[in-house]
Amino acid sequence: MCILETNRLILRAPLPSDIASITAWLGDYDVARMTSRAPHPYSEDDAEAFVAAGEPNRFVIARKTDGLFMGLTSLQAGDDYEFGYWLGKPFWGHGYATEAAHRLVLYAFEALGLETVHAGWFYDNPASGHVLAKLGARHNGSHMRDCRARGMAVLCHDMLLTRADFLRKQAA
Repeated sequence: MCILETNRLILRAPLPSDIASITAWLGDYDVARMTSRAPHPYSEDDAEAFVAAGEPNRFVIARKTDGLFMGLTSLQAGDDYEFGYWLGKPFWGHGYATEAAHRLVLYAFEALGLETVHAGWFYDNPASGHVLAKLGARHNGSHMRDCRARGMAVLCHDMLLTRADFLRKQAA
């Protein structure tokens, strides 16, 4: 089991003990609507299925001081690699998303040897766009993307992050 750490966070695999927290935080429409894949309402059965899937490169974002579950981050393999993240509303605006995303991207480039990753943010979630810009990601086009929680397609800005841009941004 891969565990990643930052100054304030531990990123670890989701466990059955996380089901109640996943359900509670993703059950909040304001959180779910900023993701593309989470349905609303989000049920305990949804969380159980997510944890049971045991897919690699999915990480709980937990506070290091007390292990408190705050959200999730993941790296999805496909034709290319897409990463994403979400936090429960009480944890917004404290830099946790940037810290978790930075550690996940570092893992993608160092441990997995990837050269590029990408992420998207919905037009009405500029905070996520700021997180991606802080990592060094560049706008790579916009398109309509399905959002399960909203039940409709929403304008999404795709951001491309190369290993070189990420390293350059971190050195600045």
